[in-house]
Amino acid sequence: MNIIKNRYLYFLISLIVIIPGLVFLGLHWAQNPDVGPLPMGIDFRGGSLFEIQFAGARPSADQINALYSEFSTDTESITDPVIQPLGEDSYSIRSKTMSDETKGKLVTEMEARFGSKVTVLNFTSVSAAVGAEVAQAASIAILVAAIAILGYIWLAFRGVEHSFRYGVAAVTAMLHDVLVVLGVEAMLGYFLGWEADALFLTALLTVIGFSVHDTIVVFDRVRENSRIYRRLDYETLVNHSIVQTLDRSITTQLTVMFTLTALVLFGGESIRHFVVILLVGIFSGTYSSIFNAAPILVVWENREWKTWFKKKDELAPLP
Repeated sequence: MNIIKNRYLYFLISLIVIIPGLVFLGLHWAQNPDVGPLPMGIDFRGGSLFEIQFAGARPSADQINALYSEFSTDTESITDPVIQPLGEDSYSIRSKTMSDETKGKLVTEMEARFGSKVTVLNFTSVSAAVGAEVAQAASIAILVAAIAILGYIWLAFRGVEHSFRYGVAAVTAMLHDVLVVLGVEAMLGYFLGWEADALFLTALLTVIGFSVHDTIVVFDRVRENSRIYRRLDYETLVNHSIVQTLDRSITTQLTVMFTLTALVLFGGESIRHFVVILLVGIFSGTYSSIFNAAPILVVWENREWKTWFKKKDELAPLP
C-alpha cells in the first residue's frame, strides 16, 4: 500500500475542505466586524444565557421576542434575543447582559402572560469585559499549546536526524485540524445559529490533543524504523511506518467516533454542539496524522518545493 505516493492529492483534499470554512469565517467577519470571524457566545463577547422550561403549553419564539422587547430600557437593552428550542417545552435564550432583577421580572411576566409556570433551568450572565478576557486567554492557550508541542517533539526526537522537522510537521497538522474545526463552526453558526462558547473551546483543545497524539504514534514508528531499515530510502521508510500504524490509528479513532456519534444522536440538545465539534475534529485529526503530517516529512526531506514551478522539460534528465 503506497500511501505517500499520492501525498499531493491528500494535500489538495485538505485544501478543498479548509477553503469553504475560511470563506464562511470571512463572511461572518464582514457581516459582524465587531464580533470577529466566529459567531461568539456569551462566554467570549458577554451577555446572558437564559434557559427556561414551561409547565404548560410553550409560547412561540415570536411571543418571547416581543416580551423581551418590552423589558428593554435606556440602561439595559435586551432586544433581539437568540431563541432556540430545547426539547418540546423549553427554550434557550441568549441576549445582551441582563440583571437578576430583570430576569425575575421576565419570569413573572411570562407566567402571567402565558398562563404557565416557568422553571429557570440555567441563568448565566457574563460582562463584555470578562468575555474579551476569556477570548484573549483562549487564543493564548492555543498558541502556548502549539509552542509546547513543537518543543516537546523536537526534544523527544532529538536522536533522529532533522528532529525539528517532526515538530513543525506535527504543528502543521494540528493547525490543519484547528482550521477545519473553526471552518465547520463558522458554517454551523451561519446555518444553525450555533455560537462558539466555553464548551467549543474545550472541544478544540481536546482535538489538538488527539491530533498530536496520533501524529506522534506515526512519527515514533518512523524513528524506530530509521534505526532498523537503514538502507531504505526515506520515502519508502515513512510509507512503511504509516502502513504499520494504520490499523491502530483507524481502530482507536473509530472507537471514539462511534461513541461520539451515539452521543450526537441520543445525548440531548445541551451537549450536541460540543460533541459534533469533537467528532469533526477527531476525524480531521486522524486524517491529518496519516495523510498530512508524515507526507510533509517526505516533501521536506526531498526538498520538493524546488521543482513545483519548473516545467517538465527542465526536470528531464540530460542525455
